[in-house]
Amino acid sequence: MKDSDFMQTIEQALLKLEKSKFRSSFKLKEKDREYVKNKGMDTVRSHARDFVRDRLAPSFIANDGKQTPMRGHPVFIAQHATACCCRGCLNKWYRIPKNVELTPAQQEKIVNLLMAWIEKQMKNTLIE
Repeated sequence: MKDSDFMQTIEQALLKLEKSKFRSSFKLKEKDREYVKNKGMDTVRSHARDFVRDRLAPSFIANDGKQTPMRGHPVFIAQHATACCCRGCLNKWYRIPKNVELTPAQQEKIVNLLMAWIEKQMKNTLIE
């Protein structure tokens, strides 16, 4: 599988996710937005890279489907909102095969999607 096959553009992915009642139900809470403001986007991106590398990238994940909490960090919320929370969702939404280690390029695409969702949430907060 080529990296280009695994995911549409970020905008295409976000539009598709918005049509899902479940995925579109996730929003950053005030506590999460404050965390992003206080830590900064660079730090949050670093956390996203760590979470993706440690919790999604390995070819075998013992607790797959349960490795991403539903709260506690803005990246966790983003992972559920973007269907990047487990290998099952990555397979269903983006056709990324299970039991194959994610390449660095795939990991970076996932991080970019997570950060785009977080940025959009932060901008939407300013409008509301």
